[in-house]
Amino acid sequence: MLMKNRTVSKRTALITGLLLMLGLVTGVFSVVPVIDGSDYLIEASNHANQVLLGAFFQLLMIIAYVGLPIQLYPMLSRHNKSLAIGSVAFGIIAGVFIMLGVILLLLLLTLSQEFTKIGIGDGSYVQTLGELLREGRDLVNHVATTLSFVLALFFFNCIFYKTRSIPRWLSVPGLLGAVLSILASLLFMVHLIGLDAAYMILNLPIALYQLVLAIWLIIKGFNQLEQASVSP
Repeated sequence: MLMKNRTVSKRTALITGLLLMLGLVTGVFSVVPVIDGSDYLIEASNHANQVLLGAFFQLLMIIAYVGLPIQLYPMLSRHNKSLAIGSVAFGIIAGVFIMLGVILLLLLLTLSQEFTKIGIGDGSYVQTLGELLREGRDLVNHVATTLSFVLALFFFNCIFYKTRSIPRWLSVPGLLGAVLSILASLLFMVHLIGLDAAYMILNLPIALYQLVLAIWLIIKGFNQLEQASVSP
């Protein structure tokens, strides 16, 4: 039975690590630089494939953001069912917001193609609508989605810290990184910072935590203490 439990724990750790890596990789490739400049309506239309590729990778993020807390739920619920349920709930909420972000991105692409057809001189209303869509997408991606997913990370990391299923030198930076990422989203929401260096610096710790945790779980798995308590 103990050997079987260790096998289950090892599989859980491996899948969790891979999902964390998937979340990081898809997050990087979902960035669409052509919609960040002042000529974003023209650039988005001229680089439609780049926009569609970004939307595709953003959709793949749903697998990581929703799958991660669901994958961990059987293990985490043994220690704190409330936090485990909260983690799954916020993961699902993050997935819904990701889908909304994809819809806004595709609407922005459609609008940019319409803008190039009617010409710059007659497109003031399109520009206004474009700004609203771009602002809405930023709020969905960098506030709603980020807050939801980081809260999911925070909840299951609280259990990691309590159970020592990963070393505390790893779980503590994860908790601190989550707090900094939440702060970045709130500051962005009230327009105290933009998508600038300050925002990136505040989100860097949680990204590094995800990377290190993914590598740790793939190579080392969960600590022996956790392995003994996991069952299928």
